[in-house]
Amino acid sequence: MMIEVAKRLQSVQEYYFSKKLREVALLKAQGKPIINLGIGSPDLEPPFKATMLLQDSLIDEKAHQYQSYQGLPELREGISDFYKNHYNVNLSAQTEVLPLMGSKEGIMHISMAFLNKGDKVLVPNPGYPTYASVTKLLEAKPIYYDLNEKDNWLPDFIALERLDLKRVKIMWINYPHMPTGVNATNKFYDRVIAFGKRHDILIVNDNPYSFILNEKPISILRYKNAKNVCLELNSLSKTFNMAGWRVGMLVGNYDFVNAVLRVKSNMDSGMFYGIQKGAIEALKCSDMWFKSLNSVYKKRRELIWKLAENLNCIYDKDATGLFVWAKLPPHIKSEEFTDLVLKEHSIFITPGTVFGSNGEGYVRFSLCASEEVIEEAIARV
Repeated sequence: MMIEVAKRLQSVQEYYFSKKLREVALLKAQGKPIINLGIGSPDLEPPFKATMLLQDSLIDEKAHQYQSYQGLPELREGISDFYKNHYNVNLSAQTEVLPLMGSKEGIMHISMAFLNKGDKVLVPNPGYPTYASVTKLLEAKPIYYDLNEKDNWLPDFIALERLDLKRVKIMWINYPHMPTGVNATNKFYDRVIAFGKRHDILIVNDNPYSFILNEKPISILRYKNAKNVCLELNSLSKTFNMAGWRVGMLVGNYDFVNAVLRVKSNMDSGMFYGIQKGAIEALKCSDMWFKSLNSVYKKRRELIWKLAENLNCIYDKDATGLFVWAKLPPHIKSEEFTDLVLKEHSIFITPGTVFGSNGEGYVRFSLCASEEVIEEAIARV
């Protein structure tokens, strides 16, 4: 007897990093001195006060009970204050904020709340692979829209208007952009909001990188009419080095947020109390926190630029975020290049093709490694 898996699983592969990190772990086990510059998992400490509050909260009376599906009121207030202070966006903590267990689960919850089988979703190429895989898991169809260097990795709206937009329900955007680090312009935000309005498409901005090496953090909700057609995902993972805590947030108008809550409340039983308490504290960090965080990343980025140069790659010095996106010399394939660097120098970097066909000819370096480790990588090359 053969028990078959669901057909939907045939449409998605195991996540690239899940597979590749097993291979890297195997090489390490064989004694290879692997340097991992592939993955964006922050290696710096979270805010001290956040970890202290997590610890202290363990003896609170309600610490180990089920928590509200919408999170503690103080956490929603904290998110609302954070948006006001850093993005100049007013949000009602009661109705326009939903804490999430990491923003990755938000991609699934939003998709489940708005997509029917056979609906279509606009997905950036290159972009975060989860947008497409979640779409396929729900038996909807990803429609890839091109981003490329000549347009500074921003969508071509004339090309978008030419697409068959019937049944397109969601458009994923992500600025500062992962993997390229490009920031969007005011004009882009105005255009994408108008585009969503014109075609009844929910625009979802995935915004976890806005505080890393970026002078002017922007939320799409700052723009006129945004709340009519937009949702925004955000996260504490990169901003506060709390990736493993799994704290994210969804913000936007009540109707959209409430639709997502209807899905989410059937999926989990609330976020652990102590994690919420720590998150509330992290969100109160002063500008000093961001300055010191970015001074570390600045030094690392300069070293990564040097490593990229040693590998004959070129890069954009104006890019932001947790990665350096670098262009390979002509006629070299991304995966062949990264496999060679892994084999010859025991350095793992990410091929651009992980993020879509338009990533061919590029690689991505992570800044989540100490200066000593990056210097060692430079020495090897």
